[in-house]
Amino acid sequence: MPFFPDCSMGSPARLLAVAIILGAACTGPVRAQTEPDPVLATVNGQPIHLSDVTAATETLPAQARSLPPKELYPMMLNQLVDQAALVVEAKKAGLETDPAVQRAVHIAEDRALASAYLSKQVRPLVTEEAVKAKYDKDFANKPGVEEVHARHILVGDEATAKKIIAELKKGGDFAALSKQYSKDPSASAQGGDLGFFKKTDMVPEFADAAFALKDKEISPVPVKSQFGWHVIQTLEHRTSAPPSFEQERDELRQQMVQTAVQSELAQARAAVTVEKFNPDGTPVRTTDSAEPPPATPATK
Repeated sequence: MPFFPDCSMGSPARLLAVAIILGAACTGPVRAQTEPDPVLATVNGQPIHLSDVTAATETLPAQARSLPPKELYPMMLNQLVDQAALVVEAKKAGLETDPAVQRAVHIAEDRALASAYLSKQVRPLVTEEAVKAKYDKDFANKPGVEEVHARHILVGDEATAKKIIAELKKGGDFAALSKQYSKDPSASAQGGDLGFFKKTDMVPEFADAAFALKDKEISPVPVKSQFGWHVIQTLEHRTSAPPSFEQERDELRQQMVQTAVQSELAQARAAVTVEKFNPDGTPVRTTDSAEPPPATPATK
């Protein structure tokens, strides 16, 4: 499992920060000088080492990295050979002196430096031991969360809901009535069964009613929510056990990475002088809006 999680999270600033770390993580582990690093191919005499293939492999999605090495390594080696061949052709065309290419190289270099610095600062803070300590603090020995197992019938008006409650009081079958009346197709296919859920999983009106009912009890009156009118039966109450460390490891690691990155970014910003300018080159004032105003047509 990669050290840093997927960056599909949080604000744009956090996305950028985690993306920077991901860039560093994707460079692969640093090899000791004494560790064998054989040449796997050469392109015009330029070697491609095992470490190059390993680093390239680290950039792949987890599903691709799970391929057997006998499939993965030849594929990655061929990609690196193709890349090296394209670099030869690009240099023949003189593209290394193209200003746009030089700018892209400069941007890539800056990004690599920022990535390396963040990785160097953050990695030691997010060890397995540190993640486990956070789990122990946040979850271990804490009481579980109350859950209920309930089912419901959702209809569009109060009169129909009252009619269903009357039929249930006469011995009507809840599952059959759910399939007949309910506007909730996913639940009605299961006889109205919603399984176990926490109070925060449902809208307040529904949750309050479901948690207030006793086991096997049906709501005596219809419950109105933004979705319509509910007839609810609570089947069972329970207190769920705290999630295991294995269940929470990745989420906790992700949170710790984000926190550490934000701290490093704040420190780095505090150590430099930042000046911002509008698209027209004028200094940004504190009263300026977040977005530049529309351009004013030039007058003659």
